[in-house]
Amino acid sequence: MLNTRKRSFADLRAEFPIFRNKTYINSCSYGALSNHVRAAFNAYLEAREVEGAPWQMFVEKLEQARAQFAAQINASPDEIALTTSASQAIGAVATGIRLDQGRDQVLITDYEFPTSGENWFAQEARGARVSIVGPGSSGYILPEDIAAAMTDKTAVVAATHVCYRNGFRQDIAAVTAAARDAGAVAVIDGFQCLGTEPLDVKALDLDIYVGGATKYMLATAGLCFMYVRKPLIEKIRPLVTGWFAQSDIFAMDHRKNDFSETARRFDSGTPPNVNVMAAIAGMDLIDEAEPAKIRSHVLGLNDRLKKGVRDLQGRLATPDDPMWHGAMIAIKSTDENALVAALESDGIITSCRDGNLRVSAHLYNNQQDIDAVLAALDKNRALLA
Repeated sequence: MLNTRKRSFADLRAEFPIFRNKTYINSCSYGALSNHVRAAFNAYLEAREVEGAPWQMFVEKLEQARAQFAAQINASPDEIALTTSASQAIGAVATGIRLDQGRDQVLITDYEFPTSGENWFAQEARGARVSIVGPGSSGYILPEDIAAAMTDKTAVVAATHVCYRNGFRQDIAAVTAAARDAGAVAVIDGFQCLGTEPLDVKALDLDIYVGGATKYMLATAGLCFMYVRKPLIEKIRPLVTGWFAQSDIFAMDHRKNDFSETARRFDSGTPPNVNVMAAIAGMDLIDEAEPAKIRSHVLGLNDRLKKGVRDLQGRLATPDDPMWHGAMIAIKSTDENALVAALESDGIITSCRDGNLRVSAHLYNNQQDIDAVLAALDKNRALLA
């Protein structure tokens, strides 16, 4: 376990060795590796080396991760599924939601990560009609744009909390409320938001929320968390499953499918035990830093970044109002791949999507990192759109 004392952000930065050599500001792609997470990987290897197959420990760690994540979002552990990816989590829900009795429309937004759209379009094989909501008059996709597209045929509304392409942050409470008023279930992809701000699924009154350990949760790929509101659990019966989704995982009964009554029914086969241990370590760091303080810290850095980009006559793809953007700031570019490469040559790690440079600060970044990014952008003004 991590030391329970609360360290400053500057002290927490020392947990991440990459800053010895790089300016890493790419958490929207992959969170930086910490010493604490590395220690979790080593603990897994040691357990395998010494004990061979410590299944009891692995199951206990799985339930620890479930409970720890539930505590972060004010949910019950029984409302949390653990899968290997958002693809698997959304797929379990997508195959299990009924698309009949006149309700066959699935409404998705044009801000979805491919995993979301692909899973819902795959349901066309069982009668789904997928519709896409694009930006409205504001230039962004607002809750009212999504609500206007709903009909009495809508069964599912899939929306992204923070868009991976432009950083737009959706009002997911408003979207969920509108979906429920229309008799639909709202499935929210929170992968680009989880770990950057406080999240209370009860206060927001959410239906389903999906996120993972890869990015701002500071662990690694291979573990996804999914919250499912308790009254919905028994109504959704996935068409893909595994032994960890059963009511008794050690019953070992191949003669029937006996779903858990909890959100574990959306789990699947043998969990990625090393990733589970890494995720616990990543959550330790998020808990220590405190999501509300992370949000405040990152907003301050992003205010500095946005002003600097404007001073360089650059253009933002991200809304200027912090209420409408997450931790990632997207900067328009004439050649985003060339701009990422130019910054990397200066030791600055970023990423790009959809014509935009993505700069994504986290708890370990500081003002010097932002200034380094702005200095590199100044050198490469020709690549700013």
